[in-house]
Amino acid sequence: MRRSTKLAALLSAGILALTTAACGSESDTNDEGTGGETPTSDIKVAMAYDVGGRGDQSFNDSAAAGLDQAIAEFGVDSNESEASDGEAETAREERLRTFADAGFDPIIAVGFAYAASVGKVAAEYPEVHFAIIDDSSLADVPNVASLVFAEEQGSFLVGAAAALKTETDHIGFIGGVQVPLIEKFEAGYEAGAQAVNPDIKIDVTYLTQAPDFSGFGDPAKGKTAAQGMYDGGADVVFHAAGGSGGGVFEAAADSDAKAIGVDSDQYNTADPSVQDVIMTSMLKNVNVAVYQYLSEVVDGTFPAGVNTYDLAVDGVGYSTSGGFVDDIVSDLDGYKQQIVDGEIEVPTTP
Repeated sequence: MRRSTKLAALLSAGILALTTAACGSESDTNDEGTGGETPTSDIKVAMAYDVGGRGDQSFNDSAAAGLDQAIAEFGVDSNESEASDGEAETAREERLRTFADAGFDPIIAVGFAYAASVGKVAAEYPEVHFAIIDDSSLADVPNVASLVFAEEQGSFLVGAAAALKTETDHIGFIGGVQVPLIEKFEAGYEAGAQAVNPDIKIDVTYLTQAPDFSGFGDPAKGKTAAQGMYDGGADVVFHAAGGSGGGVFEAAADSDAKAIGVDSDQYNTADPSVQDVIMTSMLKNVNVAVYQYLSEVVDGTFPAGVNTYDLAVDGVGYSTSGGFVDDIVSDLDGYKQQIVDGEIEVPTTP
């Protein structure tokens, strides 16, 4: 795990960049009209997004914000592509090969679903460097960097927030796809809620089962699942479902209830019509990981191995936009410190 002064500075800069990207246009990242010299670099970066791509207001957008910051600050060249629902593994492999053949180095794969294809293509192109987000299975591959997060720790904090704010002692969790990564969100959320109230009722639903990853990009399915929870008495629902979360927010608005976003500060990125139902978001600063990785590449070093971002380096956390959790910040920060100090060990499986 990298924990340094440089990382702390990059985290602060990266979080600021994500906020800026959420409020502005992606085309503003390399503007020559600022009065300063436009930076240039011979680095060519490729970004292979997961289902939903840029514009999902969640996981992929957070990765995009890190890329945008690197473009603005370092002048790197870039290209992007995204996965489609139900595509074959060969399509992911070909996407990566196309980037490698076009001279892109490094190539960043957004999401654990790329693990098999990155492993195969990295072996075919040993001189090209790859990074994969949310997977550590390729830790021993010399030209691959794994950028992973302690999702369970950030989820613990929003679980505590849900338990502190519920008026029915009944909350919910919706996962996009039932895989070990998303189960980390569930495990942390449940542990945080139960730390506040051991008897709290927690509904859990997964939208799809692997290898069907459409659960990350189906707002209608997300809305139906959330509506069922609200109708059943839950008044706060946390989603870890990517683009499907938009449907969760719609159901919360229809039910005069609250929801918890994921990955980015979704109070600032969701449709304004549902903004006021987003009580907080579990922040997973993918933008920070992407930006740090690219800053090292620009400096002449291609990272490899596992790089973990946890509460201790603010790689995960929670948002306070909208002021809905202002009155419990001291409670949440108390739990955070206990986790950082090792007094609370957050489970990674439900």
